[in-house]
Amino acid sequence: MVQFQIQPDSEVPASKQLFDQMQFAIASRQFPPGKRLPSTRLLAMQTGLHRNTISKVYKQLEEGGLVDTQAGSGIYVRALGHEIGTQHRSPLLDNYPKANQIVQKSLDELLNQDFSLSFARELFLAEIDWRLRCSARVLVTVPQRDLGAGELMVQELEEALKIPVQLVPLEELQVLLQQTHSATVVTNRYFIQEAEAIAAPNSVRVIPVDIHDYEDELKLITDLPKDSYLGIVSLSAGILNVAEIIIYSLRGDDLLVVTCQVTDTYKLKAIVRSAHTIIADQVTLPTVKAAIAAAREDIIRPPQIFISENYISTKSISLLKRELGLE
Repeated sequence: MVQFQIQPDSEVPASKQLFDQMQFAIASRQFPPGKRLPSTRLLAMQTGLHRNTISKVYKQLEEGGLVDTQAGSGIYVRALGHEIGTQHRSPLLDNYPKANQIVQKSLDELLNQDFSLSFARELFLAEIDWRLRCSARVLVTVPQRDLGAGELMVQELEEALKIPVQLVPLEELQVLLQQTHSATVVTNRYFIQEAEAIAAPNSVRVIPVDIHDYEDELKLITDLPKDSYLGIVSLSAGILNVAEIIIYSLRGDDLLVVTCQVTDTYKLKAIVRSAHTIIADQVTLPTVKAAIAAAREDIIRPPQIFISENYISTKSISLLKRELGLE
């Protein structure tokens, strides 16, 4: 951070000292175009000046055309027309100063490496075109032993992205990638190393997604009375294995926990007849409800059903949309 110092005994007014220092910082690109200036509170702590004095200095800078105020965001160094190569710049550059700063920094780095502006433009366009082509085919990959997790991911991604998503076992990924060069592979972080090792030789990118934090489910488990019978139903054997370990670490032998894959009809019937609480995901919910309805004559009190809304975190889905050019 640029440090500003004020000499209180100087004949030059403190506001003038700060104005000159800030003007120099902007002119020398210590504060480059698009850079957010320090808050009045932060500058007051740094310089010892009153915040009203700093506000007046910022007002002078704005009147001089050096900075722009973004309502609710802060004060940013103004990017002038010649700095971006045209007098007719896009309003996007004003509306998104942080994004503008990232673009300018990337361009500056390329130019500092002796690449031409024309080459930088072609590089950006080629990368964007490639990502758009990749978004046309999205592959979800997980090991064969846990295809249930992949099915959950496919369902959530198709609903969120509004494009077809293909599930490919990790063991078959290499053969498929040899037949295509414009795809994006998606997996969770448990399998990212294996997926990248397969995809890298084919120049296919792999994007990891984070799984949901299950905060509500963990709170429910923590609050269950001792000796409660908890059933967990999922498509994924991997999810069930991890769930059992985490629940035991939270509650020890306080709870009777029984898990089953939704395809295990015999075990599912046992759970719906005896469990006090059942945790199920969106995919398995209809099957769980049907099993409860079928066993209603044998159930004294139906179990409470808790629905896990997501397997992939909403933030990861949002980031994936941006990566694929769908936002």
